[in-house]
Amino acid sequence: MDRRNLLSTGAAMGLGAVAGCATDTRAAGTKTAFDVPQPTLPVVGSAELFPVRRIYCIGRNYAAHAREMGSDPNREPPFFFQKPSDAVQYVAPGSTADHPYPPLTKNYHYEIELVAALYRGGRNVTPEQALDLVYGYAIGLDMTRRDLQRAMGDEKKPWEIGKSFDRSAPIGPIHRVAQVGHFTQGTITLKVNGQLKQNADLKQMIWSVAEQISKLSQANELKPGDIIFSGTPENVGPVVPGDVMQGEIAGLPSLNVKVVA
Repeated sequence: MDRRNLLSTGAAMGLGAVAGCATDTRAAGTKTAFDVPQPTLPVVGSAELFPVRRIYCIGRNYAAHAREMGSDPNREPPFFFQKPSDAVQYVAPGSTADHPYPPLTKNYHYEIELVAALYRGGRNVTPEQALDLVYGYAIGLDMTRRDLQRAMGDEKKPWEIGKSFDRSAPIGPIHRVAQVGHFTQGTITLKVNGQLKQNADLKQMIWSVAEQISKLSQANELKPGDIIFSGTPENVGPVVPGDVMQGEIAGLPSLNVKVVA
């Protein structure tokens, strides 16, 4: 399936049909018990929508951030976690989206990130082949209930509750590679209430986008519609209701989000 067919059918078809993620077990003449909306993101300069299949996130992909999280970046191989596809919260350029402060947490953190969106998949993809899978890029926030994440980690339990919750992935529209190229360097910043908090360059990633795709494809068969949050720089920190976050990546429009009660 080419990219146009993938995108134009994404909003109307089930995810398994779009991405081939599961076998259709329905007998002829039957239908699903109820409809489930397909998470999608707008594509800049197009009426098409990008269907989100899975959200992958890499952890501790900037050396200084790895150190502030208590890890040694010189020893740690890449590791990944997932958020549900419906964790996406679309934020239109030029607007400030209300972002609800989630339940159960008292230490809610921002993490600004470059997001790669795939329109091709594969297994055991080499780094040299990896960027051929990328349809486009976006700017996103990996919002984190840090207290819950740390508590689960301390107890040697899975920490999805700290990462995988409603609207935990605010994200802007997808910009096609043909429009913006591939992002291997450029500033990535985040301000809270106008004060600079995170400030780095994409070239400081420990594992490049191509390397991330390659590593992921060794563990999972990647599919069209997968998106990858590529890691955050140092100086992550808390926000509270009333705070306004402004994320920027050179070459993409800013991402503006207001935390609300």
